[in-house]
Amino acid sequence: MELNFSEAEYRKLIQDIFIRFPSVQKDGFTSGAYKPGLERMQAFDQALGYPSRRFRSVHVAGTNGKGSVANMLASACKACGLKAGLFTSPHILDFRERMRIGGAMIPKQYVFTFLSEWMKWIIAHELSFFEITTGLAFKWFADEGVDIAVIEAGLGGRLDSTNILEHPSLAVITSIGLDHCEMLGDSLAKIAAEKAGIFKLGVPVVVGESKPETDPVFEEKAWMFCPLTYANMERPSLWYRHAAILREMDLQARVQEKNLRTVLCALDYLRDQPGLERLQDSSAAVEGIIHTAREMDFHGRWERLSTQPFVIADIGHNAQALEYNFAQLQQLLLDGRFSSLIIVYGVMADKDLDAILPLMPDDATYIFTAPDTPRALRAEVVMERFRDFRRGEEKAVRAYAFTAVRQAVQMAVRLSKDLSEQLSRSASAEKPAPPLIYIGGSTFVVAESLPLFGA
Repeated sequence: MELNFSEAEYRKLIQDIFIRFPSVQKDGFTSGAYKPGLERMQAFDQALGYPSRRFRSVHVAGTNGKGSVANMLASACKACGLKAGLFTSPHILDFRERMRIGGAMIPKQYVFTFLSEWMKWIIAHELSFFEITTGLAFKWFADEGVDIAVIEAGLGGRLDSTNILEHPSLAVITSIGLDHCEMLGDSLAKIAAEKAGIFKLGVPVVVGESKPETDPVFEEKAWMFCPLTYANMERPSLWYRHAAILREMDLQARVQEKNLRTVLCALDYLRDQPGLERLQDSSAAVEGIIHTAREMDFHGRWERLSTQPFVIADIGHNAQALEYNFAQLQQLLLDGRFSSLIIVYGVMADKDLDAILPLMPDDATYIFTAPDTPRALRAEVVMERFRDFRRGEEKAVRAYAFTAVRQAVQMAVRLSKDLSEQLSRSASAEKPAPPLIYIGGSTFVVAESLPLFGA
């Protein structure tokens, strides 16, 4: 039964949820927000009428790339005419971004009714924010009768709330890297074991990349009870079109080539399953992949926020992701597309900054900032550690620190304008290459930047 509500009542309810139930995204892992284990989620699923059993699913885990892979798969399913659900995290501006069908966010009406009806139960059973959103998404997908839902695991896999899925159509592990080591383990093998917790009897598994440290873990887990494929060792049926797809895709980060291969391998498994035959429409699937950002309203992945000045934003936040991003920035400079590079950078205090500092491009001006969250490392601290690292390598440093992201972005835009004017005055008749502004290091930095560019 739907409940009538006003916008003010809705906002108050959502605000109460965020205050009463800390989220890892906002409050970190030491706040009680992170509650590993499946018992509470299984009880919630049972109370809701087992919605997790009422739709086909693809379960996606991994250190990096799982958001992109999940969105590409959902977009391909939508383009082929399937009613496709998508559950991802974290959100950037509105927590309803986590739950979509056909790219559209869950309606406020459904959220308000669900939370109002289940609040007493949620409080009594001490659910986490992530468990609440998982139950909300699963119930919505079941009620709406989706043909398939792509479900991104939150942290790890074995003890993640989403792992109540008993028999997904496919499991995907995108990549394994050293992140969240305090929860998942201090080696690639230990982290792989946590991710492999989503493997289920008889369910095929696509792993994005083969690695000597992690292959034995996956193979032992999959041995004799589920088919295992390494995407980087395969040539999926649509791979012959990969170069054209990558040229046209609205997700332009260099790492998307690896993610695309994983997605195409996944589609090879899915298209022959009962109820998913529409995925055999290869042209539609490719169109869906090409327009993933547009169709899924997918933000913060090498996203172009402006052309004057030229601004790119990306939520990549650990060394594995930033290695790709910083290398792509350096290549853009070498290619001559841009005259200079300005990096607006902020980082959470729990990230391995020592592993990130060696990756940061030399020929850049840095503007360090701290987004508005207690999890952020202060901008002055980041700048000082950056300066100390560069002193050790005897490299020149051009760096500033701003407490607010808005101030940092405004400074970057001013610098870009000044550089453009200098180039215009000194250049010949040929039009000079513009400066490039990159905004990243954290989802929070990107989230606070998007509204500044009307995104």
